[in-house]
Amino acid sequence: MDAPETFFDFVQQQSGKLLEQTLTHTGLTFISVLLAVAIGVPLGIFITRRKKMAALVLGFAGVMQTIPSIALLGFMIPLLGIGPKPAIVALFLYALLPIIRNTYTGINGVDNNVIEAATGMGLSRQQLLFKVQLPLALPVILAGIRTATVINVGVATLAAYIAAGGLGEFIFGGIALNNTNMMLAGAIPAALLAILFDWLLSLLQHINIRRSGKALYALPVIFLVLSSFYLIPDTYSSKMLAGFTPEFMGRKDGYLGLKSVYGLHIRTLVISDMIMYKAAYEKKLDVISGSSTDGRVKAFDLVVLEDDKHIFPPYYAAPIVRDETLEKYPELEPALNLLSGTINDSIMTELNYRVDYLKQNPEKVAKDFLVAAKLWKPASNGSKGTIRIGSKIFGDGYILANMYKMLIEGYTDLSAMTKTGLGGTKIVFDALTNDQIDMYPEYTGTGLLVILQTPQPVVDSIISDSKKVYDYVSMGFEKQFQVKWLKPIGFNNTYALMMRRSAATRLHINSISAFTNYVNHQ
Repeated sequence: MDAPETFFDFVQQQSGKLLEQTLTHTGLTFISVLLAVAIGVPLGIFITRRKKMAALVLGFAGVMQTIPSIALLGFMIPLLGIGPKPAIVALFLYALLPIIRNTYTGINGVDNNVIEAATGMGLSRQQLLFKVQLPLALPVILAGIRTATVINVGVATLAAYIAAGGLGEFIFGGIALNNTNMMLAGAIPAALLAILFDWLLSLLQHINIRRSGKALYALPVIFLVLSSFYLIPDTYSSKMLAGFTPEFMGRKDGYLGLKSVYGLHIRTLVISDMIMYKAAYEKKLDVISGSSTDGRVKAFDLVVLEDDKHIFPPYYAAPIVRDETLEKYPELEPALNLLSGTINDSIMTELNYRVDYLKQNPEKVAKDFLVAAKLWKPASNGSKGTIRIGSKIFGDGYILANMYKMLIEGYTDLSAMTKTGLGGTKIVFDALTNDQIDMYPEYTGTGLLVILQTPQPVVDSIISDSKKVYDYVSMGFEKQFQVKWLKPIGFNNTYALMMRRSAATRLHINSISAFTNYVNHQ
């Protein structure tokens, strides 16, 4: 048996990518802080002279910092799209408060006796500002810049979710894949960057201004140079750009398989599932990883490329339930199995379309389907117990969780509660095995490759037969986790590589092999 991969092995293998993302992370941090200094310091000076405006300006900057960072990035996407622009603007807004506040506090903190003496010597307001107030306030202003820089190093990890790059690519990929080495490869450099930048700025904060005042003029130049790190080009020659989710990037039935089986080498951006379809439609990405039954495939007129070398296993959906829960409530299994065989690929695509694109409530979509299928019953207000239903952060997970809640409450004397949006596979499966939830809808391909981590020879021998895959994961889950796979729902939500239909038609690409051939010969 091969020895497990160590953290240092992982860093050595990913050294090129790690250096690239560290430079990107540094660039994002200092672009945003440089903009915040350029605007925040003048604003801080302005409100020292217009004190009635101080509460308004500081209040606005304070509100910006109270907005959760991931939400602030989300607000920026409709305005600025994906990529560096929304990330830089969000980071800039986060950096404003400490810089404005410290500039205001530092100038106001200059001794009145000093100001009166300088005024008595005939200094104008401008001379007073640049020769007295700013020099004396400089340590406090630098403390604000120092705070803003450290904050932005941390917040910049979230930029990976909107395809802006940075060390967050490793962190989110590691979370999705339960890969500690990958998480640490992003988290440790980010922490070291914060410590390094904080230390360097602390040195500037404590220098002798009279002796080294001219050296401070180099500070904007240093920030500008560090900002330019974001512009360093990557090493790929491909003109095509791919957007892949963190989980897809590290899976054998994801980008790893595309590289090893198809020989595909393409520029990649890690991006959230929630925005990558629109990014492909808006021509910001040329190809994306997606789910074959996602409603946004239809909404944005994308085409699924044929997996002609079969790296994507069957992804038939089925509820998985803790054995302990089924033993305690034997009536649960028949109720859940009522959904078996009722939803095919086209139906699931339509349901996802209503949720993902038309923005309809998943609960309403779930009820409409059950009513149409003559499976809906009013809740019986059961008091025998409560079933906790989880789901991943995908449209179909929300829909299925609500369907199962209605079936449980309509056909048993049990109540049900949903815990939806639990992130990727690791988070929701850990919640199941740690008794935080009782069940959730899972996919056979994910069970085979991500959770069981099945050896490749076994995968190769069963991957073309959906029943063999289902039987294998059923036995594996029962043996290792005491979790039961119930009957499949019916649809196959396999991973897929997809691109704009217009581009695929123009380039005569209908399969992953054809796409690989085009990319590798650009």
